[in-house]
Amino acid sequence: MKKILTLLLLTASFLGLAQELITNVPNRITKSLNGEWNYIIDPYETGFYSFHHDQYDKQEKPSNSAFFNNYHAVNKQELVEYDFDKSPKINIPGDWNSQVPELKYYEGNIWFKKSFDYDLKDKKRLFVYFGAINYKADVYLNGKKLGTHEGGFTPFNFEVTAIVKAKGNYLVVKVDNTRHKEDVPTTNTDWWNYGGITRDVSLIETEQSFVQDYTLQLDKKNKNVISGFIKINNFDPKFNLATVSIPELKINYNGKINSDGTLNFEIPVKKISYWSPENPKLYEVTIDFNRQKQKDTIGFRTIETLNDKILLNGKPIFLRGISIHEENAKGGRANSDEDALRLLNWAKELGCNYVRLAHYPHNENIVRMADKMGLMVWEEIPVYWTVEFTNNETYKNAENQLTAAVTRDKNRASIIIWSMANETPVSDARNTFIKNLVTHTKSLDNTRLISAALLTHKVDGIGMIDDEIGKYLDIIAFNQYLGWYGGNLEDAEKTLWKTPYNKPVIVSEFGGDAKQGLHGEKNERWTEEYQEYLYIQNLKMIEKIPQLSGLSPWILVDFRSPKRLLPGIQDGYNRKGLISNDGQKKKAFYIMRDWYEKKKNE
Repeated sequence: MKKILTLLLLTASFLGLAQELITNVPNRITKSLNGEWNYIIDPYETGFYSFHHDQYDKQEKPSNSAFFNNYHAVNKQELVEYDFDKSPKINIPGDWNSQVPELKYYEGNIWFKKSFDYDLKDKKRLFVYFGAINYKADVYLNGKKLGTHEGGFTPFNFEVTAIVKAKGNYLVVKVDNTRHKEDVPTTNTDWWNYGGITRDVSLIETEQSFVQDYTLQLDKKNKNVISGFIKINNFDPKFNLATVSIPELKINYNGKINSDGTLNFEIPVKKISYWSPENPKLYEVTIDFNRQKQKDTIGFRTIETLNDKILLNGKPIFLRGISIHEENAKGGRANSDEDALRLLNWAKELGCNYVRLAHYPHNENIVRMADKMGLMVWEEIPVYWTVEFTNNETYKNAENQLTAAVTRDKNRASIIIWSMANETPVSDARNTFIKNLVTHTKSLDNTRLISAALLTHKVDGIGMIDDEIGKYLDIIAFNQYLGWYGGNLEDAEKTLWKTPYNKPVIVSEFGGDAKQGLHGEKNERWTEEYQEYLYIQNLKMIEKIPQLSGLSPWILVDFRSPKRLLPGIQDGYNRKGLISNDGQKKKAFYIMRDWYEKKKNE
């Protein structure tokens, strides 16, 4: 068996392929590789290519000059021009931009190395799992290439069973956050391009045959049935039974696994407490297979639409939301439980029952925390502005990121919306691109709603929400910035909106900038008073939007952006936050909070 696994692993490494994603990593047997890693800044990719630009990891016997070999000179005469052990250290998870001052604006290649010991017992398997690396990662263990991954916000894993040693392992990762027009996202974004290993790194130990993935949801057609599947990695017919138990619901289901390693099930349930913001009920779930127990906490609820209403557990609900970027208090990529709690507590204080996690999949910990806190979630992938809609490789990249996000988070009750895109210009190619993403999403998960943040236009002074892609969405969401990017605030309530779609409408973004502590007249841009007035007037307009089912103003907290250059005001920050980057609430925060309190009591 070990020989077969070794052959499969080496074949995958040769092809540069990552294995299918392992889910529920927080509840598996893991060893953290977080902490201090050595790093080497390599803008010319000296450790990746020879001076004739031959790629080292494609050579039959890679040169000792290849950084992934972690080579050390054997005598004083030998020429070696790098040394990880003498190189500086950086905290992982973490971005290099906020940790190393001279790398604040750096975009390029940096190598990371972590040494570790691991005594893997016989008949066990081992995987290395990365929560996310921005943007492109080439991964090596003990000089052997595991593979390459693209996408800055999605998890991936590689098997290392045949490579790991009891002592002296070295994991080397080349990270490149250079922007390219064919990437997802593309070159132009309004957020900071934080480079590095930005989320947890773990070693996952498993049996030879193990539960790789599973899902449990209330059936789309029958809320008295829990349906789902279990997927076994390296299925062995000797172990062909699996059990799903939910003690509180008196469920102890036994099923036989198919020859392809899957078990699909439907389990009747008589009385269940549905997950909701008012009652974020989570059940202890255990999947038992081959003497292994996978534990999770899962909530059960229904989410659907009926004409212009969103129904949670069969009852109409209004989404009182806010948009959030994944940034911490120090101006770096957020990655800790404390970071997630800080942001979600502010959302709760604002009166939210829903958050839009923009513009990419956020850390798994914030979604799990939303489960516990009773906050519904909009999750999206970074098909942002103008990706290359005619490029087939770009589409595959977007689809891969979408697959990873859905695979990781499909058991989280808090997620009610998968979003396909944000503010994409209309074209036939774009329409096809997004329609294909919608179809793909439904093939992965048909229990949630699908949306996208759309643009609008005016006809005879009326705002039209009629993007053609709306035909394929469950919720019509749109961004508008009346009073900031054009429009007259004084006459805001006179602005009318129309849509041809008999579907729920969400204002996915609105807002304007204010420098916290800067005060003046309500018509003086950048002041707290201007932002306050903008919110007052926009809310008068929003209240009159037909089919309105929710909103998520832009944005909870000021965030870093290289596009925002005005000295003394922006200083590298987008200032549309209701809270400043150092945690001070602006006047508009209280306008929004009061409006939500009123809406809650209607």
